[in-house]
Amino acid sequence: MDRKPKILVTVQQFADRETPELRPLEEAGFEILLNRRGRPLTEQELIDSLPGVFATLAGGEPYTARVFEHATDLRVVARFGVGYDQIDVPAATRHGVAVAMAFGTNHESVADYTLALMLALAVDLRAHHEQVKGGRWITDFHRGFWRATVGIVGLGRIGKAVARRCQGFETRTLAYDPVPDTIFARDHGVHLVPLDTLLREADIVTLHLPLAAETVRFINRDRLALMRPTAFLINTARGAIVDEEALAEALTAGRLAGAGLDAFTVEPPFGSPLLTLDRVIVSPHAAGSDERATAAMLMRCADSILAVARGEDPGPGLVLNPEVLTRERSPS
Repeated sequence: MDRKPKILVTVQQFADRETPELRPLEEAGFEILLNRRGRPLTEQELIDSLPGVFATLAGGEPYTARVFEHATDLRVVARFGVGYDQIDVPAATRHGVAVAMAFGTNHESVADYTLALMLALAVDLRAHHEQVKGGRWITDFHRGFWRATVGIVGLGRIGKAVARRCQGFETRTLAYDPVPDTIFARDHGVHLVPLDTLLREADIVTLHLPLAAETVRFINRDRLALMRPTAFLINTARGAIVDEEALAEALTAGRLAGAGLDAFTVEPPFGSPLLTLDRVIVSPHAAGSDERATAAMLMRCADSILAVARGEDPGPGLVLNPEVLTRERSPS
C-alpha cells in the first residue's frame, strides 16, 4: 500500500496551473492532490478528502471543529493568504494542527488593487468605458484623485502600503487603527484621527481591517451616515466588515457616491443588489492575487509545511498556534 504522505491543495485555481513553487514538497516525498471541483470544498468534502493528508494548502474552505475531529492525519493548515476567519484556530490547537499563514506576501498586491479601485471611481472610469462601448462619445467631467482626502481604516501591512502609494498623489491621508504605528504615520505624513473624524472628512474610505467578532458590520448604517454623499467606499478586506444591505441603501438613495468591492459577505455574491448599481465596481476577491504575490504565497506555504515536517518553527509570527509544534497530534 502506498503510504506516501499527501498535501491537499484546495485552492481550485491551481488545478490547471503550473506550480513550480510546490516542487520542493514533491522532492521531499509528498504527493500533491489538487481540488478539481472548480469551487471551494464544502465541510463534508474537505473531511472526505483528508485521510492520509499531512497538510493542506488552504483556500477559503471551512476548517471547523468537526473537520479537525475527523482529520486525524492532518498536521498543518498552510493558508494561501492572510485571512483566517474560516479556520477554527482553537479547535486546530486542541487537535495539534499548526495553522501557518502567508503573512508578508501579498500586501503590496492588495495595495495596488486598492489604488486601482480608488482611481477608477475617482475618474469615473467605468462610466466612460460604458459610454464609448455603447456608441456615445461624451467628454464628461470627473472628480479626480490628486490631492483628495483618503481615509485608511486599519494601518497594518496593507494600509501602510496604500498610504505609501497615496504619497505620490499628494493626498491628505487620514488613518484610524486601534493600535496605530505612530512612527510610520509620522514618517509618511499620515494623520491619525478618530474613526468618526475619518469618515466625516475623507473623500475615499478604504478598509483594511481583519475580520473578527468586533469588526463584523464595522461599517454599519450609523457609520455610513457619517460619510459625505460625494465619498467612495473601498473594501478589499473581508465582506462581512460592511453591512451590505445598509451600503446598498445608501448608494441607492444617493447618500454615498460609489463603492469598489473586492470582498462580499457571501461569495460569490450573485443576487446581491450591489451588483445592480452603476456606481459600484466589483471583483471576485482578486486583490491579493497578482503573479508575484501568488508565487510568494505558494513558496511561503511550502516552506511552512516543510518546516513543520522537520519539527521546526516556520518563522516568527507565521504560525498562529506555535504551541502545537512541540507536541504530538491528538488522536481525537
